Amino acid sequence: MSLPPILQHLSIPVIGAPMFIAGNPKLVIEQCKAGIVGSFPALNARPKEALDQWLTEIETALAGQPNAAPYAVNQIAHKSNDRLEHDVEVCIKHKVPITITSLRAPNEVVAKIHAYGGIVLHDVISVRHAEKALEAGVDGLILVCAGAGGHAGTLSPFALIGEVRRFFDGPIVLSGAISSGDAILAALAAGADLAYIGTRFLATPEASVPERYKEEILRAAAADIVYTDLFSGVHGNYLKHSVIAAGFDPLNMPKSDPAKMNFGTAGGAEKKVWRDIWSAGQGVGQIDAIAPVAEVVAKLEAEYLAARRRLQIN
Repeated sequence: MSLPPILQHLSIPVIGAPMFIAGNPKLVIEQCKAGIVGSFPALNARPKEALDQWLTEIETALAGQPNAAPYAVNQIAHKSNDRLEHDVEVCIKHKVPITITSLRAPNEVVAKIHAYGGIVLHDVISVRHAEKALEAGVDGLILVCAGAGGHAGTLSPFALIGEVRRFFDGPIVLSGAISSGDAILAALAAGADLAYIGTRFLATPEASVPERYKEEILRAAAADIVYTDLFSGVHGNYLKHSVIAAGFDPLNMPKSDPAKMNFGTAGGAEKKVWRDIWSAGQGVGQIDAIAPVAEVVAKLEAEYLAARRRLQIN
């Protein structure tokens, strides 16, 4: 099955993953202008009334860019997100081209997005999650595999892609420590259609994170990533030094209480996690400079094309 038309004309087969705190209109605009899908979590726009303003800013900036890629908004479908209905309605008003859903099968969202011609891609970490998302009618799956930044699974991309491809021939996006053009090509070779890249864009001037966070990204290696469910109730990957700074022992992390997961307007703890306890994927060891989004995408494209030539792929 071919990709939906909206995803067929990217400069390289990449979606910039939505990142809590870091994602903002400027980052999205620069990603789209560079030819890849830019995205941000709807919850980043605070207060909720700012979401309409953010979408207007993005659409205005991209209106005069005929070669710009489409943008996407991430909706947290978890039952604790008391903004979901509001945020979806705002996105319907703007006819957001791509909706990325996370943390629960988006049964109540898909039909609304399809009604105006938008598409829905859903984050999954297992075959069971993939099956539930497809039952809900999503257009494509984002396989969040071992090593991905933020909320992530533990399965090898080779294992999860192989099993999902047994029953799904639609669009698959792969996430998990992808920081180079070589890794983008590897994702396609493994059976994905697109690569999902988040951590690499933390080390850009456009990302809304402290300079200390960006500098820590440059210093870190894969061994500096801690996988835990403590901070948000969902397993995710975080920078070790920020975990230590928060008073925890990375080698002896307590377990969370999943019942306390909160992605709503009262979820102050969740916001603090991404602000003070810093997320990153295992691809950090390949990031060695803070550079503008345009330069990052250009470098990824050069590496991707070089890898294709090296392997004699037309």
